[in-house]
Amino acid sequence: MSELFDAVDALVASRATLPPPGERKRLRAAHGLTIDEVATALKVRRATVSAWESGKTEPRPPERDAYARLLAQLAELYPAPAAPASASNPPDAAVPTTFTTVPAPTEARILSRGPAPEVAILTGTESTQRSSAPALGSLAATAPAAVTGQASTSRPASSTSRHPDVNKAAPAAAQAPDGTSAGEMDPRFENGPLAVVDVADGKVLAYCVGGLVLDVPAKSLPSLVDWTLKEAKLGQPKLSGPGRAADPLLVLTQAALERYGLPIALTEEERLAGRIPEGHKVIKQFTRADWQLTKRGFGPWARIYRPAKGSDRQCVQLCIPTWNALDTRHWGTAAQLPPARLARLLGTYAARVMTPRGSTAVTGLELMTALHPPTYAVRDEATGILRKADEKTPGSLGKDPVDCAPCEAPDGHPLLKDLPRFHVRGPGEKLFEEAYDWARPLTDAECLRSHLVGLDVNMAFAAGANGLVVGLGAPSHVKNPVFDPKLPGSWLVDLSGVDLSRVKVGKEWVELEGTLLPSPFTPKGDRPAGPAWYATPTVAYAQELGYEVAPTEAYVRYENGRYLDGWYTRLRDAYLMTMADLGVDADLPPQDFLTAMDAYKGRDPEMATVVSAVKATVKGGLGKLRERPRGEGWRSGEPWRALSRPTWRPDIRAAVISRTRINLHRKIVKHASFTGQYPVAILSDCVVYAVDGASPLDFLPYREGKPLPGGFKLGVNPGLVKHEGTQTVLWGEGIREQFEAPELNLARYIKDGTVTDTDNGE
Repeated sequence: MSELFDAVDALVASRATLPPPGERKRLRAAHGLTIDEVATALKVRRATVSAWESGKTEPRPPERDAYARLLAQLAELYPAPAAPASASNPPDAAVPTTFTTVPAPTEARILSRGPAPEVAILTGTESTQRSSAPALGSLAATAPAAVTGQASTSRPASSTSRHPDVNKAAPAAAQAPDGTSAGEMDPRFENGPLAVVDVADGKVLAYCVGGLVLDVPAKSLPSLVDWTLKEAKLGQPKLSGPGRAADPLLVLTQAALERYGLPIALTEEERLAGRIPEGHKVIKQFTRADWQLTKRGFGPWARIYRPAKGSDRQCVQLCIPTWNALDTRHWGTAAQLPPARLARLLGTYAARVMTPRGSTAVTGLELMTALHPPTYAVRDEATGILRKADEKTPGSLGKDPVDCAPCEAPDGHPLLKDLPRFHVRGPGEKLFEEAYDWARPLTDAECLRSHLVGLDVNMAFAAGANGLVVGLGAPSHVKNPVFDPKLPGSWLVDLSGVDLSRVKVGKEWVELEGTLLPSPFTPKGDRPAGPAWYATPTVAYAQELGYEVAPTEAYVRYENGRYLDGWYTRLRDAYLMTMADLGVDADLPPQDFLTAMDAYKGRDPEMATVVSAVKATVKGGLGKLRERPRGEGWRSGEPWRALSRPTWRPDIRAAVISRTRINLHRKIVKHASFTGQYPVAILSDCVVYAVDGASPLDFLPYREGKPLPGGFKLGVNPGLVKHEGTQTVLWGEGIREQFEAPELNLARYIKDGTVTDTDNGE
C-alpha cells in the first residue's frame, strides 16, 4: 500500500503548482537568496535554476515538488499586491491566487520615448490632469497625474502653469518596474522619491519628478516635514523583500533656506564640524515639535525622524546643495540648476540607483544594504503574526560587525594596537590589494611610433564585483592550507617565482617580453620579493598563469556568497540606461561606438551628470568598505565610528580591487600574446599603448568587426573599453624630460595632455 501512496504523491508532485517565471525570480530575490543557494539546496546546476526563472524550461520531479514548496513558503512571507483588474487587464484565472505576476521592485524597464507631462501646480486638496508637451530626447515620465485629497475636481487652466524648464524636467525618473504600468506603482509614493523645494513669487513650491509641482502650505521646517509625510506622497518602494521603503527626500534651494530660517552657506567652523550648532533656532523648533536628528546633526544631508512605532516609520531626509551636499566632483554644477531640472537629475538617479542617502559613496554603501537587508521578520506559527526582524537574511552581512583578519586591518586598527609605535608593516604582514599605478620607459621601437593611445575600462570596479564570491562572516585562521580558488580570503604565499616571460594563456604556454609587463601581484607592477598577503583572485591568477602556489597561512571565510551581484546589476543597468539616453547604446559596432562617444556629455549635460554620479557610486561605495577615521578626535589603536558597521569589510574591498586588477592584466597578456604590443603605462582602469595611429581601431585586433576573444573590446558595457585619449609620442617623451621623470605615469595625463607641477608624482 505504501508503494501506491508513494506513486500518488509522485503524481501530485508532477503537477505541483508553480508561479509564473517572473514571480519565481521575485520571490527568490525578496528573500535575499542567490541562484547558487537555490541550486545547491535543490541539488541542481545554477543554469537549471536560471532557466526555470526565465521560463526556458520547467522543473521536473522530484525537484519540481521541492521547488514549488520553496516558492509557496516565500510567497507567504512576501506576498505581492495583485495588479488591479480592468477591462484591459482581467484577472488571470490560470495563475494561482497564492502568486501574482508583479515583478520585483528591483527590475526596471526602459519606457517608450514619448511626451513629457506639463508642470502642474497642485494643492493637497485638489487633483488635476496634466496635458502633454514634447520631450527633448528623454524617456517619458510616468508620475501620476495628481495629489489626491478631499476633492477631485479639475482646476482652471490658469492654475496649471508650464515652467520654463519643463522640457528638462521629465526623463524616466518615475518609471515603473518592468512589466507594470504607472498606475500599478505604490500609491504611497505616487509623486516620486523626492522634491526640490523652492520659493517663487512668495509661494513655496515642491518640484517633483515628471514635471509635477506641488503647492507647499508649510510655514516652518517642522511643518514642512509633517506635510511631506502626510500629504506629499513622496518616497520609493523597497528594493528587497525584507527591506524597507526609502524615506522622502527634500532638496532645499537657497530661497527655501531663507524662507525657513536656515543659513545660505555654512561658516568655516560649521563646515569642518559638518553641521550647524545644536542651539540653532531651527533645531529648537524641531525639538519642540518632538522631532529628532541623527547623531550627525543638522548638516548638508540631515535626517529628521520620530522613533518608529511598529512598522510606522516617520523620517524625512533633507539635502542642502548650497552647503555642498552635491560634491562638484561627482555632481558637476547640479547645485546651480533650476528646481525643475534639479528634480529631473536627482529623480533619474533615484529611480535608477536609489534615493540618495548622502554622498555618492554613502549611497553606494546603502545600496548594498538595501538589496541585502541584514535581517528579516519571521512569522509566528501559532499566531500567524510576523515577529520583529531579528533573523539574519541569507546572503547578507547580518546586523553585527565582524573583526577583519590582522593582515586586512589598516594601520591604526585596534587589532594592531600592540605593534611598536613606528613599526612599518611589510607585504608579509599587510594585505595590500590596490589598483595599478605603473609605468615604464619606452623602448627604442616604441619611440619611433607616432602616438600614445589610452584605453579606459568602463565601470571597471563594478565589473570586478560581478559574480565575485566574497566572505559573509568572520574569518577563520588556517595554517598551511591547500589553496582553493573558490574560497574567499587572504593568503600568505610566495609568488616571486612567477615568470611573466613564460605563462599559460588558456591551455597553451606562450613566450612574452616579461620585462615589458607589470607584475599582476603588486599595484606598482614590481615583481614580489618574497611571501606576501594576497586576496583569492590574485592567487588564483598565479595558478591560471601555470604556476603552483603553496600558501603557508590564510584567513578564509567559509560563509560566503555573491553578495555584490545585485548591487552590480542595479548600477550596471543605471549606467547603460543613462548612456542610452545620451545616444550610446550597447552592442554598437566599434566605429559607431567611437563616434557615439564623441562629445556624448554635451547631448544632455544633466544625464551626463547622472552617469558621473553612478560611476562615483561604484567607486565610493567600495571605498566605504574600508572607511578610515575622519575628524573624530581619533588616536591610533582606538576604534572609529565606521568599525561599528557590518558593512565595514576591507576584505570585500580588497577582493574587488584584486579581481579588477587581474581582469585588466589578463586582457593585457592576451593582447601581447596575439599582437606583440605591450603597455607603457597603467593607472587604475586606464592603459596606454605606443602605436602607429591615433585611434584604438589602429591597433586593436578586430577581424570582421569581431575582437580578439579575451582581449580588449570597444563598447559601453562594464568591462569593455572606450577611447580615453590620444597624444603624440613626442608629447610623452617631452613631459618626461621636462619633469626629469623617465617613468612618469603617462596614463594620468593622456586624456587631455595637461600636466602641471602639482600633478607630477601624485
